[in-house]
Amino acid sequence: MMENQSLCDDNVEETDYVLLDLDDLPCEVYIPPNAPYVLSGLDTFNPILTIDGKIKLIGQYNETIGTCLVFDESDTPPVVHEESGPSEANLFPGRPTLDPKQTKSKQVKPVTQLQKILKFRLLQNSETEDAREKPKED
Repeated sequence: MMENQSLCDDNVEETDYVLLDLDDLPCEVYIPPNAPYVLSGLDTFNPILTIDGKIKLIGQYNETIGTCLVFDESDTPPVVHEESGPSEANLFPGRPTLDPKQTKSKQVKPVTQLQKILKFRLLQNSETEDAREKPKED
């Protein structure tokens, strides 16, 4: 029974996740929140990222070393206490209460593992032609 099953399924498409690293941009470059962007040339050595139709960046792939994980952070609902027994502090017996001293907590979940980091810097006018037509070899 096991011998009829393939260990590798050719019909399954593998997904690669890439982190877009903008840390090397100068402080003077302002990227507005929710600005539209176009990421082109992902199949080349140097993809181009255009932000808000004004800012042009050139990227370079860096392979990750070891394990690089991406996490998602979300708010967790507050803990609700329900006191059932008599108590002087229990002003509302049988009703749920929230602790006013309770701090907000976050829930962190792993999302995926990264294989590559795409590090961007400002694109110089002389680099525009070089970056366009160089396909990436896999």
